[in-house]
Amino acid sequence: MPVVLGIETSCDETGVGIVADGVLLGDALATSMDEHARFGGVVPEIAARAHLHAITPMVRHALDRAGLGFADIDAVAATAGPGLATAVQVGLAAGKAYALTLGVPLYGVHHLAGHAAVDVLDHGPLPARSVALIVSGGHTSLLLLGDLARDPVVHLGDTADDAAGEAFDKVARLLGLPYPGGPAIDAAARHGDPTAIAFPRPMTAPGDLPYRFSFSGLKTAVARWTERHHGPLPVADIAASFQEAVADTLTRKAVAACRGHDIDTLLLVGGVAANSRVRALAQQRCHAAGITLRVPAPRLCTDNGAMIAAVGDLLVRAGVGPSALTLGADPNAVLTRATIPGAALQG
Repeated sequence: MPVVLGIETSCDETGVGIVADGVLLGDALATSMDEHARFGGVVPEIAARAHLHAITPMVRHALDRAGLGFADIDAVAATAGPGLATAVQVGLAAGKAYALTLGVPLYGVHHLAGHAAVDVLDHGPLPARSVALIVSGGHTSLLLLGDLARDPVVHLGDTADDAAGEAFDKVARLLGLPYPGGPAIDAAARHGDPTAIAFPRPMTAPGDLPYRFSFSGLKTAVARWTERHHGPLPVADIAASFQEAVADTLTRKAVAACRGHDIDTLLLVGGVAANSRVRALAQQRCHAAGITLRVPAPRLCTDNGAMIAAVGDLLVRAGVGPSALTLGADPNAVLTRATIPGAALQG
């Protein structure tokens, strides 16, 4: 089977993965997270420079772990968007260089398609139809999926403002917790009462769009509560109550989307899918509704190269034509297909 090298550099992780026939053969990951922590968020120029330093060693590490050499690579897939403009450009340029040097096809793929595809590495082929809830630092979307390699992706609903992961980061900052906020709030919430504070469940009122999200107001509600509170902040209770509001909103809408479209499989992916409460509540509600829940292992939820290789593997096996080496990065790409629209290779 064709062996696909995948490269991911959309944010602060430099990820490389090698996949063949739905099997992860080897991967490697470097992160510049510690360099961004003192700024409370990712600094694009720092991320891009870190990718430049890490990309070649990560490719070598992934090949070593797979027990392969460059001569074994049959195709290259690289994130072409969305993401930080300079960061995406580093990985896409590297992908072009490897494809050109090795004489193999290049696939410029959509970052979010990677999040959906990565579950194949854990649980096998996706069903013919499924609903995907993609929740990360920059995106929160409910998607209707068919054949990920061939079919268009239908957006059932997206976030109107802050993504769920962004809200976690901002609330963590309010509470004096470290960056990134998702793991910090998850850890703090284990010692808190999720019913202590009745934070709102955004976009769940009658008349609201059923599959749309909004987390800016929830973040503001946490800020206002902390401003009004006298004395030491009950950080654990705030974290647990905020996390519960997010998990409740996400899973409620996801299960409703499955029911509304007669879908029996929910795919939960993206960095926030690593959150323990989101995973647990999704499992509870899917079980009650007779819906199969598929969630990748936590290490595959956050950005990684394996997910990009997984998309490339699906595209190659489906006989989808590759991209041209003139393909440009699109930092604001909307997910409509697994590949980034642009310079498709003709002939």
